[in-house]
Amino acid sequence: MGSDDEKPLLRDLLSPASENDQKIDPKRRRYRRCRSAPLAEFLPGEISTTADGSLPNSESSLSNINPSFRRVSIYLILYLAIGAVCFYLVQDQIKGDKVDRVLDSLYFCIVTMTTVGYGDLVPNSVASKLLACAFVFSGMVLIGLMVSKGADHLVEKQEILLIKALHMNRKTGSSEIQKEMEDNKVHYKCLVTMALFVVLVVVGTLFLTQVEKLDWVDAFYCVCSTITTLGYGDKSFSTKAGRVFAIFWILTSTVCLAQFLCYIAELNTESRQKALAKFVLTKRMTNVDLEAADVDENGIVGAAEFVIYKLKEMGKINQEDISLLLAEFEYLDVDQSGTLSTSDIGLAQSCQTGP
Repeated sequence: MGSDDEKPLLRDLLSPASENDQKIDPKRRRYRRCRSAPLAEFLPGEISTTADGSLPNSESSLSNINPSFRRVSIYLILYLAIGAVCFYLVQDQIKGDKVDRVLDSLYFCIVTMTTVGYGDLVPNSVASKLLACAFVFSGMVLIGLMVSKGADHLVEKQEILLIKALHMNRKTGSSEIQKEMEDNKVHYKCLVTMALFVVLVVVGTLFLTQVEKLDWVDAFYCVCSTITTLGYGDKSFSTKAGRVFAIFWILTSTVCLAQFLCYIAELNTESRQKALAKFVLTKRMTNVDLEAADVDENGIVGAAEFVIYKLKEMGKINQEDISLLLAEFEYLDVDQSGTLSTSDIGLAQSCQTGP
């Protein structure tokens, strides 16, 4: 496609409200003004449809539970149920301080899953040791799923509340909230998880001092060794009420810390990417850059070539990505005209589905 053909296209993409759009049919303009590929934010398998095959409306989608969170919750329930039953059956082969057969089985399952391993309950036979080995690995995998899916969904639910709280003194519409979330998404996630982490530490410390009768230093020490999955074992939950609390608190606190560390790493990566983008956009364009950006080697750099070159410098795309996209374009461009039309798409689809 020539440079003269590229300019109107890029102008339409970058300036949706241009004069050209006023002369185009409203139906066509609606597609031209789309800022992103349709359904780009969804993963395959996460797009649900109604009975007639159409996509559900946004209101019904928002009212439903996130599919990833629901899937991880089912995995967790199944894991705890199977683990509790298995450890219940080998309860006589586990030594240590026991308070209740069912409660101890579930408590031991949680301690094993989160790799805390206090040592207050220890496998004491070949069968129980092999069972613990199997459940600790599967538990670590499940923790990874919870960190990447379920916990992330719960944190995102609190972002709007946090943004509204930070802007209580001024009116904030849904569009402003959405923009604020996109601009500082990782930053707000760090704040939410950090606040939740502090709450869990305080709650755990208070519970250990009031119920387990530990002094505040030992209670805080036990909380830290538990959340970090260090689990020395000299301090742990030994009462019946304490183990009921531990079943929920240990799982929540360890996942929260893991999620917080992930967000810290993501925030650092995002900061570096923004610094690189700023450097690329502010540095002077040289003749060497001009030559590198001139993909078709015609001595002139068009707007599309300039944008692609800058995106490559920012690390947003690489040459392999460009090659794959060009290969797909050439496949769809059946008549080899350098442009795509509805006839090209139809011919390409017929070739794909044909014998």
